[in-house]
Amino acid sequence: MRIIISPAKKMNADTDTLPCRDLPRFLPRTQRLLEALRAMDADGLKRLWKCSDQIAAQNIRRLETMDLQNHLTPALLSYEGIQYQYMAPGVFTAGEYRYVQEHLRILSGFYGLLRPFDGVTPYRLEMQAKLAVDGARDLYAFWGDSLARQLCGETDCILNLASKEYSLCVSPYLAPPVRFLTCVFGEERDGRVLEKGTMCKMARGEMVRYLAEYHITDPAAIRDFDRLDYRYAPQYSDERTYVFLRSPSSVHGRN
Repeated sequence: MRIIISPAKKMNADTDTLPCRDLPRFLPRTQRLLEALRAMDADGLKRLWKCSDQIAAQNIRRLETMDLQNHLTPALLSYEGIQYQYMAPGVFTAGEYRYVQEHLRILSGFYGLLRPFDGVTPYRLEMQAKLAVDGARDLYAFWGDSLARQLCGETDCILNLASKEYSLCVSPYLAPPVRFLTCVFGEERDGRVLEKGTMCKMARGEMVRYLAEYHITDPAAIRDFDRLDYRYAPQYSDERTYVFLRSPSSVHGRN
């Protein structure tokens, strides 16, 4: 089983806590993206990134000095979003680090596919960015089926904990016997399942922590997840989708 998750926009550099083990597998293609970004002017980069002047200036400085092979941070410790806060990889045990290194993969518009201890440097490039490189109209076309082929070479079961923006760089290229299993975290309203962005991010991070703590490799065992007041909902689930609902009391209590 391989678990796929999204990256986070906010990143940090931490070259001291834990050592990197490898360079990213698709580093030559990342170098091409870096060259394309460096060839753009400041206004073009700001439009591409859809960000403030301050964030654009910070990332332009990053581009000017970016080194893809030295002074790197393990990918798992580099991202700082809500999902990663709830995963809390900084306090993993040695056994949990071994589990995620084998089973967890981080999707990235810039790096393609990352193992937790691949060395990365802070960047800004979302998968939806309209960056045309090497004849590809955008990053989905640039990466094509390469990320899916890498995953299929490792496993026949992919557990999708990524956002739709990122899972779309993998899911269109999969076919039997590879199983693509998506976890949905929501609330039941009028017979429908509603997903809330922040809660989904929290639950995805908590799910990774849960899987690592129990070293889960059997997809059926995922249904026992019961954190953040979520419970498996068989009435909404099937072999391709596991739905977890928050209990009505916790939803009403929050509101």
